[in-house]
Amino acid sequence: MFPCAFPWVSFCLSTLILTACQDNPKEKEAASEVSEAMAETAGADVQRFPMKKVFWGDTHHHTALSGDAFGGGTRLNAEDSYRLALGETLKSNTGQTVKMKRPLDFLCITDHAEGFGVFIEIDNGNPVLMTDSIARRWNELLQGGEEEAKQLAVEIPYAMANNKLPEPVTNPETAVPILRKAWQDFTSTAEKYNQPGKFTAFISYEWTSVPTGNNLHRNVIFRDDKKQADQILPFSALQSEDPEDLWTWMASYEDKTGGEMLAIPHNGNLSGGLMFAPKTMSGEPLSREYAEARSRWEPLFEIFQIKGASETHPTLSTEDEFADFGVLGWDNGNLTIDILETEEQRKYQNVRQALLNGMAMEGDLRANPFKYGLVGASDTHTSIPHHDEDEFWGKHTTNEPMPERVTEVTKKLNGVTRYGYHYTSAGYTAVYAEANTRADLWDGMKRKEAYGTSGTRIELRVFGGFDFSDSDLEAMPDAGYQRGVPMGGDLKGSADTREVSFLIHAKKDPLWANLDRIQVVKGWIEDGKPMEKIYNVAWSGDRKPDASGNLSPVGNTVNLTDSSFENTIGAPELMTVWKDPDFNPEQAAFYYVRVLEIPSPTWILYDKVKYGLTDLPGEAPLIQQERAWSSPIWYSPK
Repeated sequence: MFPCAFPWVSFCLSTLILTACQDNPKEKEAASEVSEAMAETAGADVQRFPMKKVFWGDTHHHTALSGDAFGGGTRLNAEDSYRLALGETLKSNTGQTVKMKRPLDFLCITDHAEGFGVFIEIDNGNPVLMTDSIARRWNELLQGGEEEAKQLAVEIPYAMANNKLPEPVTNPETAVPILRKAWQDFTSTAEKYNQPGKFTAFISYEWTSVPTGNNLHRNVIFRDDKKQADQILPFSALQSEDPEDLWTWMASYEDKTGGEMLAIPHNGNLSGGLMFAPKTMSGEPLSREYAEARSRWEPLFEIFQIKGASETHPTLSTEDEFADFGVLGWDNGNLTIDILETEEQRKYQNVRQALLNGMAMEGDLRANPFKYGLVGASDTHTSIPHHDEDEFWGKHTTNEPMPERVTEVTKKLNGVTRYGYHYTSAGYTAVYAEANTRADLWDGMKRKEAYGTSGTRIELRVFGGFDFSDSDLEAMPDAGYQRGVPMGGDLKGSADTREVSFLIHAKKDPLWANLDRIQVVKGWIEDGKPMEKIYNVAWSGDRKPDASGNLSPVGNTVNLTDSSFENTIGAPELMTVWKDPDFNPEQAAFYYVRVLEIPSPTWILYDKVKYGLTDLPGEAPLIQQERAWSSPIWYSPK
C-alpha cells in the first residue's frame, strides 16, 4: 500500500462528489453536446432478444490516456478506438492503414487511473509538471524516436511498481485538476459513441496495483452514464494497492451515486502468487467478509490476453494435454521479472486452481472468494481493438506490424528474457444479453453469462440441469432456460438428485477454423484434496476415445510455407447432451466447458511469411489450437 503517497487524498477525493461539476463554461458546453447526442439515441428502437444473443467485445483496452501507452508512442485516442471498433478505417500509430474485419458490439476502454492523461501534459511540457526531474527526463524521451519509446515502456511500469512516479503526478494539488479534466473528457467521448442497440461504449478504467512487480490489476466497468461517473475520479493504486480498499471505494461510489460497477482481475499468471493468495494483502487469513466482498465486486476473471493464459499450468494440471497454451515466456517470473516464478506461486495465480481453492475454503468460510466467471480480452496499448492472428496489431506501438517485432526483446531481467513472440494475439469477451446496451451487457457480465476466447469468435452455449435429454438439445436455448441454468449459474441438489447433465452447443468462427472437440473441465474436493478431470464430450470425425477417454489429435492442415490452412478436418458445429459419469450427489463440483479449434497459424507464422523471416527461434510457436472457455456452472448438494 501507499499510505502516504497522497497525504490528504482521502479528504480531497471525498469532496469530488461535490466539486467535480463546478461551474465551467467549457465543461457545460461539452456536457450540453453530450446530452444532445444522448437524446438522439435515447429514443431509438433497441432490438431485444428474449432468449438472449451473444455480443462480442473487449473488456481491456488502452489508449494514449495511459502513461505507458503514450510513453511508448501511442497517439491514437479514445475516439479513434471507438471509430475503429465501429468499423472505420484509420491510420495506426506508425502510419499504417488499419480496419477491423468485423466491428465489435462493445468496447471497454480501461486506461490506467494512475496518471490518467497526465503523460499528455508531460509531453506538452506543462510547467507545473516540469518542476520534477523525472517528468523532465520523460519529456525529453517523448521527443525522441523508437529507442526512446522502448525505454519509456520499461521505465514507466517500473516507476509505477516501485512508487517512483514524478512527485507532481502523485500530488493532489497538481494531479487532481489534470485527472478531472481528462476523466470528464473521456466520459464525454464514451457518451458520444454509445449507441444503444448498435454499439456500447462502456465507461471504465484500470486500477493498476503492482506491488513489487506483482500484477494485481483490475478493470473497473461502470453500468452507468456520464452523469454518475463524473461525480468521482477513478480510485487508483497510488491511493492503495490493496483490492479491499478498491472494493470499499466501489461500495462508496454506489452508495453516493446510485450507480453500479464491477471489477475484472487479469493476468494472475504474472502476480507472483498474490492474485488468489490464501491471505489478505495485510497478511491476515481470509475471512467470510473478505470472501463475500470479493465475490460481490469481482464476478469475472480475465483468463486470456496478450500476456498469455491464466487457466492453468502443466505442472499443476499434469493430466491436461492442453495445459501449456499461452504459457511460453510468461511462466518465468512476475510482471516486471523482479521476482522469478516458483512452483508454490503457481498454486495461487491460475484460475482453475483458484476455483478449486475457493471451493475448499467455502467449507470453512461459508463463502467462496474465488467464484469466478471467465472472459478474455486484449490489454492492447495501441488504441487498436483488432486481434486476429492474420492482422495482429501488437501490444505497444513497437509491436505494430514490422519485421523486427517477432524477436524484439520486450523485457530482460534476472536472467530472464521476454521476446515479442511470447505475446499472443489477445482474446475477446462474449456476453449473452437481451440487447446491446450498457445495462443489458453489464447485467450479463454480472450474472457471469459470459465467456472468453483466445481471439476467435466461437459461439458457445452451455446450460446445466438435471436429466436433460436430446429433445432438450434440439429445443435450445428455451429448454436450457426453462429447465436449467446458463453458464455462470448454480445448480442446487435435492433429496432425489440422480445426476447433473449439460446442454452444450458450439459453432465455429465463420471466418476462422473448424472445431476439434468440446471438453468439460470438472473440479471438486475429495478427502480435503483438490481434484480435477478433463472429459472429451464431443469431437469431430470418426475418432474413438481410448479406455481412458483420450482422443487422438484431429490432424493439421497448416502450410508453413504460405501460412494457409484448410477446413478439411474438424467440424463447423458440435453439440451434445453430457451427463457426468462420475457424479456424486453429495459432492460439490464446478464444471466449465473448453472448446478447441483445429490447428491454425499464429501471427508469428503470418509475419514469418510476410516478411521472409528466416532465423526464428525454434520455440517460437507457428501453430496453435485456439479455444473458448465458458464460465463455470457450480453444483452444490442439498
